[in-house]
Amino acid sequence: MANDKSSLQTARRALGKYVTTPLVKLISLTHVSPNTLTWMGTLVACGAGVLAATGHLFAAGWVMAFSGLFDLLDGALARYINKTTRFGGILDSTLDRVSDVAVLAGLIVFYTLNPSITGAVLSVVTIVGSQLVSYIRARAEAANIPCEVGIFTRPERVVILSLGLLLSHFYPVLFIALGLIAALSWITAGQRLFFVWQKTKN
Repeated sequence: MANDKSSLQTARRALGKYVTTPLVKLISLTHVSPNTLTWMGTLVACGAGVLAATGHLFAAGWVMAFSGLFDLLDGALARYINKTTRFGGILDSTLDRVSDVAVLAGLIVFYTLNPSITGAVLSVVTIVGSQLVSYIRARAEAANIPCEVGIFTRPERVVILSLGLLLSHFYPVLFIALGLIAALSWITAGQRLFFVWQKTKN
């Protein structure tokens, strides 16, 4: 588990070095604020949700992947121009939840209009699991317990769901993606809850 987490951190650092940093330097010249990027990413994610609801799953995958880019850039831009604020962090975290729910809610609508109990149930279970991961961290940090443990966080969710949507015409890839996200999200929620229990039991 430790090696997996280390590998993820290495991949994220590489992404920051070769992709995020050059883009942030370019955006900083436009005077676009980090909060603006946060709102833009959420609106793009909501667009992906509408596309998913109307059955344009392949397009939804591309749009969702694009929305994930904003999530990488807003915090990095805030740090680069030295404009990190407590409100900015809270806004980012709040709108991330909206983005997560938007796409999955779109899939629930799609599986309701094109009846699939499996797809609808997987989407609901995925929503609950992904929200629990973030909620436990927020509650822990409110109690002054840093809580970044867990094998599966938001960047991984965005990547896998985007791939599932992009490859949705290959049955049952999207079901597998949703099932994987749901299972790993619930496992991560359990890891975080156990971690917090260990920190607070004494």
